[in-house]
Amino acid sequence: MDLTDYRNREIEIARVADLMNLVPNSIASVLDVGARDGYISKKLADKGFRVVALDLDTPKIDDPRITCVKGDATALQFTSQYFDMVFVAEVLEHIPYDRLALACRELGRVAEHFVVVGVPYKQDIRIGRTTCGTCCKFNPPWGHVNSFDERSIMELFPDFKEAKRSFVGLGKLPTNALSTWWLDLAGNPYGTYMQDEPCIHCGKALTRPPPRTFGQKVLTKGASLIGRLQKPFLRRHPNWIHMLLARA
Repeated sequence: MDLTDYRNREIEIARVADLMNLVPNSIASVLDVGARDGYISKKLADKGFRVVALDLDTPKIDDPRITCVKGDATALQFTSQYFDMVFVAEVLEHIPYDRLALACRELGRVAEHFVVVGVPYKQDIRIGRTTCGTCCKFNPPWGHVNSFDERSIMELFPDFKEAKRSFVGLGKLPTNALSTWWLDLAGNPYGTYMQDEPCIHCGKALTRPPPRTFGQKVLTKGASLIGRLQKPFLRRHPNWIHMLLARA
């Protein structure tokens, strides 16, 4: 999906607005982690804050109010409590699990007062997963290798307490182990192959799988049937959780 079209979707507008509503007006400086094209960085600068936009590659943001830097969340180049606030949304779910705690320690270290966190809420990362055409290994949707709830977020930021919490959207119902296995055998035809994120195993771009065999079509139908049968017994939950954390 085109980035402009994506950002003009009603749910995306609601997600960004909710995040911005959590940002305190009392701060002066912000580190925007995972800034990409600077969409959030510009909104933070519009509030009058001094903004540093950080990503794995130096962001290209044509805005004199924003300082763009290259950096890794697991080894930030700033001194402790350098920023009034750290803003990290749609990032933590992408960080490999074995580096996640280190990244969050670093984010908390450079934040003097606040951290704003935005992540998918209780996401079942078996749904929409893909099969890499190069290495044949399975990938979670959109490169989301972690799933979060309130407790797991707070455990990652032990020096902070919850100040505010909000939810946006309505998430998909969870799947089950049997449907997941059968879809794996069927080549994961419903995966998020349109994503920009490459395979988490070999780094190659994901491509749509070849046409399914008759057996794979049967497995796909079976997986869908099991999903429909379990649907009445499941409850939906919000799509995203947003939290304002304050230093304890």
